[in-house]
Amino acid sequence: MKRLVLASNNAKKLKELDAILAPLGWELIPQGALGVAEADEPHVTFVENALAKARHASRITGLPALADDSGLCVAALGGAPGVYSARYAGEPKSDARNNAKLLQALAPHADRRAHFVSLIVFVRHADDPQPVIAEGEWHGEIVTEERGAGGFGYDPLFYVAEFGRTAAELDAATKNAVSHRARALQSLVARIAPPPR
Repeated sequence: MKRLVLASNNAKKLKELDAILAPLGWELIPQGALGVAEADEPHVTFVENALAKARHASRITGLPALADDSGLCVAALGGAPGVYSARYAGEPKSDARNNAKLLQALAPHADRRAHFVSLIVFVRHADDPQPVIAEGEWHGEIVTEERGAGGFGYDPLFYVAEFGRTAAELDAATKNAVSHRARALQSLVARIAPPPR
């Protein structure tokens, strides 16, 4: 197994990414297990934040690093909450408060279109001049009340017409196959997987 540090301490994100990367021979280690504190995320774009997190984790551990910056972009709100998705309702982070704030912000709008974005960066080392960057989007709309007990974050509000369910009502295997993170990872894996012999 090749060791790869995940620039996150999010247990749910680790589980989701590990399910996709483990079959490829990568051992995904959360940065906290290696004594790495979370990096600052001062940027207004997903790609800049993901790159900052990956370089930070790689610099401290000396290992290749993977970072994901993701969020929900809502059309009627000009793309908000965007990179501020996890802290939309302020500190401390709270899915319940974020969801409540989103429903309140969308209350006057008929347009409920939204999409999740996942921007994943892989660096071979901290100063990698050619980081591998992959992006995935998952389109849907925001329902008026939470549905489902699975997933995390905005999943209970994110309705996917293709399945007639919210992301929180999908089983993990289905979500891991079609989500924004899955799409970004599929693109990434195609670029970092060793060529067939």
